[in-house]
Parts: sequence; structure tokens; C-alpha cells
Amino acid sequence: MTPTHLSDIEEIRQLKARYFRLMDQKRWTEWLDVFVDDVRIDTPIDTPGQDPIVGRDNFVAFLAPILDGVITCHHGHTSEIRITGPDTAEGLWAMEDRLDWPPSKGGAYIIGTGWYEELYRRGADGRWRIASLTLHRIRIDADGTRVYPPADPASSESESRPTDPNLPENRH
Repeated sequence: MTPTHLSDIEEIRQLKARYFRLMDQKRWTEWLDVFVDDVRIDTPIDTPGQDPIVGRDNFVAFLAPILDGVITCHHGHTSEIRITGPDTAEGLWAMEDRLDWPPSKGGAYIIGTGWYEELYRRGADGRWRIASLTLHRIRIDADGTRVYPPADPASSESESRPTDPNLPENRH
């Protein structure tokens, strides 16, 4: 690993920190700049059966109304970032998010855990941006009750885990 790679990795970590902070602050115009124009967003458990969202404007148009008035706190931890080319990289981030909906939107309080799987691209301006983001959730609790994966005493923990073909362990 070269000093340039270490610098690139730190820039990507700062990018992801901005992603979380700007989303929680609902600063959507600034948040757009953490993505490439043609970003691909996939959240298979949150949006089952829905095709990935393509385009940063489309993603903000989808997410901003959902989070309007919602207190959110997103965290990314233990990043694993690998430079894959002069202007490309990939990363995995453990994540936790907490979302507190106001009474007018049902008043639910949700805590989710999982990880982000991402691809990054450096633009002509020299800045790294998110080119692809897939959110893999392993647990969601709503108002203190586990809602994902469904609790089923007849199945083992491994049987109740998602079998998303995008997960690294399910790729062939």
C-alpha cells in the first residue's frame, strides 16, 4: 500500500462521514455531492421487490420525503476500504441507524444494523464519490421489538438470515 492509497482511503472515510452527517441534517442539496450522477442505490430489505434506484437526483427525490420530520442518526464503523484502480475503490462499512418518526408519521422508533457495500469513483475534479451503495440489513427493531429477521422459533438463526444474492457469501 502506497502513501497515495492511504490518502485516498482517508478521503473516502471523510466522504462517508459527510454522507451520514448531511443525511441526518437533511442537507439534501449538499448531500447530492457525495454521489456520482449515475449512482446505483439498492436497499433490498427496506424496499423488497423494488429495482435499485439509479441517479443521485432520483435517490434524493425518493428519500427526502420519507425522512421529512424524522430524527435520524446514522453511524458507519470498521470500514474496510480497498483501492481497486487509479480512480476506483470498494468498501464495506458496519452500520447502525436510529430513526424516530413523529406522531404524525406513526411515531415508530426503529434501530437497524447491518453493513454498506459500496463502490467509489474519483471524478475529474479529483474528489471521491459514492458510485454504488447496497445496504444489507441483518436486524431491525421497531419500538423495542425485532421485526427483521422475523422471529421464528422453528428455524435456526442461519435459516432466518437473508439469502440476498448480492451478499458476498452468496456470490459464486
